[in-house]
Amino acid sequence: MEFPQVTRRNLIQAGAIGSGALALQPWLPAWAQPVSAGLTTLSGEDITLRIARDTLDIDGKAARAISINGTVPGPLLRLRQGQNLRLTVQNTLDEDTSLHWHGLMLPFQMDGVPGVSFPGIKPRSNFTYEFPIEQAGTYWYHSHSGLQELKGLYGPIVIDPAGAEAAPFDREHVILLSDHSFVDPARILRNLKAEPGYYNYQRQTLAGLLAGKDQTLSDRLAWGRMRMDPTDISDVTGAVLHYLVNGHGPKSNWTALFKPGERVRLRFINASGMTVFNVRIPGLAMSVVSADGQDVRPITVDEFQFSPGETYDVIVSPTEDRAFTIVGESVDRSGIALATLAPRPGMTAPVPPLRERPVLTMKDMGMEMEGMDMSGMSMRDGTHAPQVKLGPGVEMINPMPMDRTGDPGLGLDNVGHKVLVYRDLVALEPNPDPRAAEREIEVHLTGAMDRYMWSMDGKTMSDAHEPLPMRTGERVRVTLINDTMMAHPIHLHGHFFELATGHGDHSPRKHTVNVLPGGKVSWDVTAVTGDWAFHCHLALHMAMGMMRIVSVRSMEGHSA
Repeated sequence: MEFPQVTRRNLIQAGAIGSGALALQPWLPAWAQPVSAGLTTLSGEDITLRIARDTLDIDGKAARAISINGTVPGPLLRLRQGQNLRLTVQNTLDEDTSLHWHGLMLPFQMDGVPGVSFPGIKPRSNFTYEFPIEQAGTYWYHSHSGLQELKGLYGPIVIDPAGAEAAPFDREHVILLSDHSFVDPARILRNLKAEPGYYNYQRQTLAGLLAGKDQTLSDRLAWGRMRMDPTDISDVTGAVLHYLVNGHGPKSNWTALFKPGERVRLRFINASGMTVFNVRIPGLAMSVVSADGQDVRPITVDEFQFSPGETYDVIVSPTEDRAFTIVGESVDRSGIALATLAPRPGMTAPVPPLRERPVLTMKDMGMEMEGMDMSGMSMRDGTHAPQVKLGPGVEMINPMPMDRTGDPGLGLDNVGHKVLVYRDLVALEPNPDPRAAEREIEVHLTGAMDRYMWSMDGKTMSDAHEPLPMRTGERVRVTLINDTMMAHPIHLHGHFFELATGHGDHSPRKHTVNVLPGGKVSWDVTAVTGDWAFHCHLALHMAMGMMRIVSVRSMEGHSA
């Protein structure tokens, strides 16, 4: 079915968008009512969310979507630390649904993962979540059923602290970045299963080789023998995705207002299904004050890369009476999400061109040593990881994984300005549990891009019959090793963990961490009772099996 065309100019008059809701004309047909007009805010201790099929206006074209209370993103839940929340979800769909409260510490029965912590919400039925709000900060919520998150089923959460803000500000805006396609996510997945590079339109060319771009001929031949594509940065690209800010496409000029001299807090949320974003505001430095909702010592940067599931709060202090462009560039440089930070509605600023897409190197394969001879090395040597189940779903075993928490992210090594790295993050307050870890669990992130198979330790979720066991209150060191050529943002439900980046009892606390290709990340966690999902936050990677269950039991009920 073709939807009629509509432009934002037809829907609103100048100045109507700002940072609030659009003024809609009642005579417009249903298809022309854009569901992303602004962030409707819901507060209090009793909230109702209605999930329904809908359409999303992207730069004047209607896309099929799943909305919450008629909007994509769903309403901003504005909560307060210390309150209790009763949240009723009404499912009007003809399929099961769910909502997971990403980053919130709550009883595992309220976590919202079907088949793990609750049965899901059946078609045309309701479910009521009830839990206390124990923390403050920037978080979000999304479906954990099928591919619904990719269809728009997500929304932001802001929790005000019970006391004073650690980093005072005069004004704030939520900047929720996401991706959306006019192609059904199930079809996108089928295309990737048939041809993993289906959406990669930026491969190396003969013309590029002759022009001296990208890899040398010898490197191309070596990578070809290994059946590796150094331009395979993102599975799903701007060839099929549209990159959005609070549900608005790049042409819509969603605007966050400020007055010169104000301290403006921007709460960045990566709610995308498949996109790592590079965020910058040309001409304006950003002071990072929070990571994944947790306060950190302020660090001034010009850019940061963040993955699906992560959040960063920054404070900017524009003094000039002019507009600035908020840029969310996809990691593979195939597209861009845009918004404007301005003193008045309707203003714009120059949009920087997309930068040249990055190319993977031997470092991303876990082999950075100069002059290394690849000819005699087995890429699937099981001696490096005896717990990994070798098979067609394991393309390679990382021979020399490196701690890459000091790296700025793919493609940002030589941009000429300060880029945030994980090692920059230092907790503002001492960690609540400074104990050393009692034991270590090593988890390999495995996959085979040529078959589009993803797993942990060589096992998909359906193959892993036993959960990862922990004991209630136990301190565990978890080391993630990326055996693939793609970055994987790994999220542990129901917990914060402390990144092992050399900051002692001020280690940064996060719930999601991006593990770069060829890299490893270690973190310490205090286990909380319950069954918790543990997975890659790239939605299609999780759907294809890169997920496990962490089962935490008391000493009496633990089998380990």
